Amino acid sequence: MKKKRKSGQLSLNNKYSPRRQRVTREVPDLLAENLSRLADVVPSAFVEGKVDFEKLRTILGGSVDKNPDRFTFSWAGRRDAIQILQMQSRATLVPVRKESIDFDSTSNLLIEGENLEVMKLLTRAYFGTIKVIYVDPPYNKGTDRIYRDNYADPLEPYLRMTKQKDESGNLLVGNLETSGRFHSAWLSMIYPRMFLARQFLTEDGIMFVSIGQEEVQNLIQIMNEIFGEENKIGIISRLMKSGGNKGQFFSPNIDYVLVYAKNKDLAEVFRLPLEKEYIDKIYTEVETQGQRKGQRFREMGLYQAGLERRRNQRYWIRCPDGSFVIPPGKTMPAELAEGRSVFPEHGDGVWRWTYQRYDQELSSRNIVFKKTGSSSLVNSEKKKSPWNIYTKIWLNDRLEEGRVPTDLITRYENRQSSAELKELDIPFDFAKPSGLISYLISFFDDDDLTIMDFFAGSGTTAHSVLDSNKADARHRKFILIQLPEDTPPDSEARRQGYQTISDLCRVRVRKVIEKIRSGSSEKVTGGGTDLGFKFFKLSESNYKPWQGVQERTSEKYASEMQSHIDSLVEGWEIANVIYEVAIKEGFTLNSKIEAAKEFKENEVWRVTDSDSATFMLVCLDDRISPKLMKELQVSRDSTFVCRDSALDDTVAANLALQCRLKTI
Repeated sequence: MKKKRKSGQLSLNNKYSPRRQRVTREVPDLLAENLSRLADVVPSAFVEGKVDFEKLRTILGGSVDKNPDRFTFSWAGRRDAIQILQMQSRATLVPVRKESIDFDSTSNLLIEGENLEVMKLLTRAYFGTIKVIYVDPPYNKGTDRIYRDNYADPLEPYLRMTKQKDESGNLLVGNLETSGRFHSAWLSMIYPRMFLARQFLTEDGIMFVSIGQEEVQNLIQIMNEIFGEENKIGIISRLMKSGGNKGQFFSPNIDYVLVYAKNKDLAEVFRLPLEKEYIDKIYTEVETQGQRKGQRFREMGLYQAGLERRRNQRYWIRCPDGSFVIPPGKTMPAELAEGRSVFPEHGDGVWRWTYQRYDQELSSRNIVFKKTGSSSLVNSEKKKSPWNIYTKIWLNDRLEEGRVPTDLITRYENRQSSAELKELDIPFDFAKPSGLISYLISFFDDDDLTIMDFFAGSGTTAHSVLDSNKADARHRKFILIQLPEDTPPDSEARRQGYQTISDLCRVRVRKVIEKIRSGSSEKVTGGGTDLGFKFFKLSESNYKPWQGVQERTSEKYASEMQSHIDSLVEGWEIANVIYEVAIKEGFTLNSKIEAAKEFKENEVWRVTDSDSATFMLVCLDDRISPKLMKELQVSRDSTFVCRDSALDDTVAANLALQCRLKTI
């Protein structure tokens, strides 16, 4: 009986069976995965491998919403968007060492390719592993060029656009406001990408999405559907610029950052370190005596208007002159005695703490009585008291706690991005300032955080990660994906030799690394700061596609079968094939690939996943020697991959008894 997979977990390897299996050619099979998860939870809803909706409705009982007037969110093209999400990718990622920096030692990734296809390829290896995703998709202002997915063959237009096939592609087109499907086209583009993004997040992961006012309401609906409205953390308003005279009614000065958690209940709360400017402005008092002598603090009123009414928090406090005070209100404790309380009614003020907590703080010298002419407190005669009461908020305590960020960002305007790009001599418009992303990732206290950005643009996210690591000596990593979108023919970028946005992105990241290295007095290569990146390109598979036979004759079938005796395309390269096998078998792009020198009869490569320490052996020789089995000291759970044409039946049968044999 086949062992079932845990719900929500992608199947990375098939269980051992004494026969050869095929390597994975297309990924991911989201429909099969969803059906498998459903079968794990409600197996009785399946009949002969198909979902019986009537049984499923019966099992779910009252949880099924049968109201035809329930809220739904849809658009023209929604069905197609879901269909393209479910289509498996038959592409691969090819390593480009000459365009990389420290390829063998870095953990940073820069990938050139259509982001939906790339994300599909990465799903098996990176499912549930990314803590933070930040993206800045097209705002859809009416002149933006957006992805137009090909629902028959998603890879085809990309291959044409990148000259891997004849004819020019039309993957990016202007989404003009005159289009009858202006919003629908954008929604169809964004939906499958946001759906896959959620699959990458860890259970406590967070996604940030920058967006303008043109699509903010539609994006909220998309995110609510994919993440669940209960997992919406908030909407940040960001000041893009100050002033301006554009617009008919208002000059647009803000955009937004939507913030969603994969599971809000598991997400860590956001905290920021206290900045020196804030400290100097707020913590102005210094203790002069006691155990905290010399420590800085600020004062906060023990009573503040707007505190929530709670039992045991409306009571008398004795002041230094012997008088009693209480927050303003109509209800008074009957007995004039310290700590004597009354249940507050509507309109009654309360102290911040119960009397017990107040008494503890008083004993700890954390209470300050001051005479003032503007006190809100009243005395036993219901007249204004000359006293006000404060608590001490200690800087050292707050340094440990940090501060809660606000949902308004005014510090990172677009002009800052223009300045930093000018300094790097990178001609690009409308990039976000790197400080904005640095600010967002500072919410997280992880030392080795991984940040993904699949609308990489000019590479702002990589810039932010590199600068943040330089500032605090942490080991954050980035995964960037950018389409090789042509730069405009008459643009400054084209005049400087940048043919595509991805070219520009790669050069920017390289320049940031060079700048950090040139400004560092320490050695920044090797085991310390990661100042490199692996560069990959989306490309056609190394596996021959099955063309199909239109004329159903035995000769045509025989010819097609003959052409697939060797399943690899002509001119294949060892590194490219190994990476394709690794990616589609669920190994990360940071896997270590090295020659397994203990094998003498054949050239064997060991692929070890740096994130999980799992490994597989790959041999791409034309023939597998029978003597290899004597050298192959591996367990039955180990995976050995080779070309199907390299095996005879005897060798295949013996290998399959020794290990998990998978053939190309």
